[in-house]
Amino acid sequence: MSGTETNPDTIAAVSTPPGRGGIGIVRLSGPQAASIAAKLVRLRQPLEHARARLADVMDAEGGEAERGEIGRIDEAVVTFFAAPNSYTAEDVVEIAAHGSPVVLELLLRRALDLGARLAEPGEFTQRAFLAGRLDLTQAEAVRDLIEAQTLTQARQAASQMGGALSRRVAPVKQSLVELVALLEAGIDFAEDDVDVTPQAEIARRIGELTPPLTALEASFARGHVVHDGLSLAIVGRPNAGKSSLFNRLVERDRAIVTATPGTTRDLVSERISLEGIPLELVDTAGLREGREEAEQIGIARSREALADAAIVLVVLDATQPLNQEEHRLLEAVAGRPAIVVANKGDLVKNGTKTSGANEMLLANPAALSTSALTGAGIPELRQRILALATGGAASEPGMLTNLRQQQAVSAALTALADAARANAESIPHEMILLDLYRALGALDSLTGQTTPDDILNLIFSTFCIGK
Repeated sequence: MSGTETNPDTIAAVSTPPGRGGIGIVRLSGPQAASIAAKLVRLRQPLEHARARLADVMDAEGGEAERGEIGRIDEAVVTFFAAPNSYTAEDVVEIAAHGSPVVLELLLRRALDLGARLAEPGEFTQRAFLAGRLDLTQAEAVRDLIEAQTLTQARQAASQMGGALSRRVAPVKQSLVELVALLEAGIDFAEDDVDVTPQAEIARRIGELTPPLTALEASFARGHVVHDGLSLAIVGRPNAGKSSLFNRLVERDRAIVTATPGTTRDLVSERISLEGIPLELVDTAGLREGREEAEQIGIARSREALADAAIVLVVLDATQPLNQEEHRLLEAVAGRPAIVVANKGDLVKNGTKTSGANEMLLANPAALSTSALTGAGIPELRQRILALATGGAASEPGMLTNLRQQQAVSAALTALADAARANAESIPHEMILLDLYRALGALDSLTGQTTPDDILNLIFSTFCIGK
C-alpha cells in the first residue's frame, strides 16, 4: 500500500449520476490521463495543474475537426491535476460538459478507444487509499457522504473524511506500539543489561489502553444508528389512533384516518429524519380477530412488522379498558425497546371519557399520554423515540459507524484482555507479545494498514462507478 507505487493503466468513468442534468463529468486517472484528454477535446489553452481550461467537444477526433470536416457539439471545462497533487495521487483530468448522456457516453467511449479502461466501482477512491491519500475509515466516509440522506449523516461522514476516527485511534495505537517495543527490547537485549519490564508496569500500561477503546466501542450505539437508521412499528388495537399518530410523526396526512375500525388493511411506511436519525415508520393494521380475508392478511403482516422492528410503539386507547389482545401485546414487547402511549388523552382530560385510563396507567407507569388530535405529548414522544434509538449515547467526533469498525475495536479489546490475563499469570513475555500484536493488527485493520485484499475489494465494490 505504498504511495510510491503507480498503476500502469489509465481509468475513466462518468462521475455524475445517470440521467440528464446541467453538468456531467467524465473523470480520468492514470499516466495517460492528460494525453488522452488532449485528444478527447479541442483545448483552447494547454493543460496546467489546478487550472480550468475551456475546450470544445467535437463530433470526431480533434484532427478532423480542425480541418472543418466535423462541427462542435458541446463546450466543456477541463481541469487537470498533476500527480501527486490529486485525489488519486496520479494525473487526474475532469471534463465537465453539459449533462447530456449522449455527449458523456461519446467522451467515455473515445477515452476507452484511446487506451483508457472503464473504472471499477470505487476504483478512484481505492487508488487514493492505496496511494496513502486516505486511510480506510476516510475512504468509507466518502461512500457514506455520497449516500447521506440527512444533514446529520453528512456531517458525520465529513468528520470521518477529515480523519476524526483515525485521530481518535492514533494515541492508543502509539501507546500500544511503545509497549510492544519495550517488551521486545527486554527480550532481544537481555544480555546487554536491558531491564525486563516489571509485571506491574505491563499491567498499568495495558490498563491505560483499555478505557479509550471501550469508549470508542460504545460510540457504535449511536454511530451505526446515524449511519443506518432504524425501523419503528406502530401497533395496537383498531381505532386507537395509530394512523393519526403516524401522520403526526410524519407531519403530513400519509395514512388514511377514519372513525371506522380496521381502516388500515396493509402496512404503510414512511422514512423520516428525527434530529438527523433516519427512521422508517411503519403503520400497521389494528390487532384483533380479523373479520375479512383482507384484514386478516393485514393483521398477519402487522405481526411480522412487530417482530422485525427495532423499536415498537404500542398505542393504547386511553378511553377504553385494556382488552386481552393488548395484554398479550404488552407482554410480547416486554424487554424489547418499546414505548407505550395512551392516545386520545384530550378526551380523558376533558372528562368526557375516563374508562380505561387509570387501568392503563397502573399497568404501564411509564406510559406517555398523547393526543394525535391536539398534538399534546408528541414532542415528548419524539424525544422518547430518539433516546431509545441512540441508547442515550451523545454525538461525539470519531464514532464507529459500521460493523467492520466495531468488530476491529472489539477484537483489539479482547486481545488486550488476554494479554492482561497472561501477564497476571506470569506467562513469559514472548506469549504476551502475541496478544499485543493481535491487538495491534486489529487496530491496523480499522484504518486499513493490514486489511486483506478481499476485504478491500468488498468495501470498494459498494461505491458507485466514477468515485
